[in-house]
Amino acid sequence: MRPANVVTSVADVLAGMAIAGYFMNWSDNFYLPVILLCISTIGLYSGGIIFNDVFDAELDKTERPERPIPSGLISKNAASIFGGIFFFIGIFAAGFYSPVSRYLAAAIMIACLTYDKWAKHHSILGPLNMGLCRGLNLLLGMSIISSSLETSWFLAIIPIIYIASITMISRGEVHGGSRKMLYFGGLLYAIVISSILIFAYTRQYFIYALIFVIPFALMIYLPLIKAIKNPIGPNIGKAVKSGVIALILMNAAWASAFGVLHVAIFIVFLLPISLFLSKAFAVT
Repeated sequence: MRPANVVTSVADVLAGMAIAGYFMNWSDNFYLPVILLCISTIGLYSGGIIFNDVFDAELDKTERPERPIPSGLISKNAASIFGGIFFFIGIFAAGFYSPVSRYLAAAIMIACLTYDKWAKHHSILGPLNMGLCRGLNLLLGMSIISSSLETSWFLAIIPIIYIASITMISRGEVHGGSRKMLYFGGLLYAIVISSILIFAYTRQYFIYALIFVIPFALMIYLPLIKAIKNPIGPNIGKAVKSGVIALILMNAAWASAFGVLHVAIFIVFLLPISLFLSKAFAVT
């Protein structure tokens, strides 16, 4: 399941809710939609990761024999059932809240399975498909106020770009990678950071966003620079790991860009949880 990664998906959804403006008003049953959509993303992300290992079982016998299926820790059939249960939880929890959320959850499941089975082996479609999973996840959070999807759906493009860059970089974490690809990933990182800051500036929350963007930039660029200097598998793996976990800071920056500072701070509190889990469970 890679629990450290799952925590970052919760940050996506919370950022989407902040963008939608949900936390600006309190009402009866305020927390129920938040809980349902967080459960949904946990189920969807877990299912996607599990099926990634299911479809890669034969390849992992050679490249990553330590993973649960090739190591014999769990059978392929049992893993498939386990992943299916999580997908069901993800769609059911979203559907319990609203039809729009259910449709988005189903779209996320389809995007996950498409990536796991086919797209991941394509140099261009793979990163875009993986990015789409995260973009839809942000929209899942925004669906807490469905009307916000009509006005702010385009913001999902930013996590698509960010995750696409991480996915491209990750192609070298087993056998090493090319500096050209790492430089390109760094350029995409810069586009993501600039987009958040520009949007925060237009909403007059630039300083708020900067508080979270600076540690976000440090967390993704420091290991990337090290990987560029020496593009061997372990260095690239660390850059990928940092990039995935840094999603929490990126989502905090999004929340702050919309003036929801208390939610941004709450999202940041997910970072030590993810880092702790990353010491016990694989991230990539």
